[in-house]
Amino acid sequence: MKKKTEALMGKKINMHTLLDYQRNCVVSQEVIKKTTGTVTLFAFDEGQGLSEHIAPFDALVYILDGSAKITVSKKVFNLKAGQMIIMPQGAPHSLKAIAKFKMLLIMIRS
Repeated sequence: MKKKTEALMGKKINMHTLLDYQRNCVVSQEVIKKTTGTVTLFAFDEGQGLSEHIAPFDALVYILDGSAKITVSKKVFNLKAGQMIIMPQGAPHSLKAIAKFKMLLIMIRS
């Protein structure tokens, strides 16, 4: 993975074409991985998601394409392209694709 992220350094990147959708899957690619945080691109096929979990750090999700249902501490948010949400550290959260969608996940560890 380190080689893949290093290959992106200092280059113009089109986030919409960096990662393709795959049928019935959730796919991801780390863009930046540092001890202080990560930036990861995800592509979710329609109906796919991540079950409820807790992160030890704040996380920002920015929707690049499509739409998703994101639940944070039992509160439901429907987000579409161009919108974002910040999920606080320790808050239970889950994600589900209303329609296939791509998101950028930014985790801040400090």
